[in-house]
Amino acid sequence: MAYEQPPVELPLRTDPDPVPAAGCGVCAALAVQRREARHQGDHSTVSDCNVELRNHPHPGESA
Repeated sequence: MAYEQPPVELPLRTDPDPVPAAGCGVCAALAVQRREARHQGDHSTVSDCNVELRNHPHPGESA
């Protein structure tokens, strides 16, 4: 089968894992969930946890 255009190649994201904010229970829980998911080979959940950690707001942070 021939296609009119070449396939789209998406870059592999190689950013370091976000660090949980000190003293934040939500961030701590996400870090635990991420660690367990990584141990189980669940890369989708690892990625989801990283997105949530990056986007989780904390008082005093600039948006």
